[in-house]
Amino acid sequence: MPVVSVLSLKGGVGKTSVTLGLAGAAAAQKLRCVVVDLDPQGNATTVLAPDGVRFTANDVLTGDHPVAIGDALAVSGWGEPVRVLAGEPALERRNHPPDGPAGRHHVRTALAGLRDADLVLIDCPPSLAELTRNALAASDTALVVTEPTAFALAGAQQALDAVDAVRSAHNLRLRPAGIVVNRFRAGSAEHRYRLDELIAAYRDLVIDPVLPERSAISRAQGAGVPVQRWPSPGAREAGRIFAGYLALLLSTSRAGAGPFSKGVSR
Repeated sequence: MPVVSVLSLKGGVGKTSVTLGLAGAAAAQKLRCVVVDLDPQGNATTVLAPDGVRFTANDVLTGDHPVAIGDALAVSGWGEPVRVLAGEPALERRNHPPDGPAGRHHVRTALAGLRDADLVLIDCPPSLAELTRNALAASDTALVVTEPTAFALAGAQQALDAVDAVRSAHNLRLRPAGIVVNRFRAGSAEHRYRLDELIAAYRDLVIDPVLPERSAISRAQGAGVPVQRWPSPGAREAGRIFAGYLALLLSTSRAGAGPFSKGVSR
């Protein structure tokens, strides 16, 4: 059961969109996928619209008498293959817990009780605070999401540094799966420059192909359906890209390999 953390340094770069795209790709392949929404904003939960939520990630991660993850999972509005551990605003207080690093294994402990899943995707908060580090301590791989902006290089470096720190201190199996460059516009000179900058620094980690800016992704989310089910050429393109990302994640996690070493787009 590969566990993948999807993280970014800041909000607004499409981290949740990538998480949902991967969940949709898993569902299209009839894989049993669990989305753990650790983002207090709960955007993944909103789009997945799980039915009958009784408990949230906040209940599962409480240090005293946590709810078993099996009791907290709810079937998403996308159907049985995708289940959700819902996020909620109360999770924010767990970003700065009094136990600090001592409580860094709450997510790992919770996931130890999960047996009937083929893939776990953790949608991390848009920061490198304690919830993200807790997620990394429970994961096999970490997928960094960025946009081709002036802050992309610094943000990717900080995210990768966090992955390395958690690996050294808490989780020796953790590997960086790669960097997804999201919302790329091929006609933008700025985007091409920033992509080249990322490639120069992290050639083996920049995943090919980049994810282009497509309105179909946001439209599908607004309608509460996987992009794989949205009827447009842009959605079909995005679906093919997410299927490729999923294949790489699964092969890397199961093999216990290092970072991706595929070619990169120019």
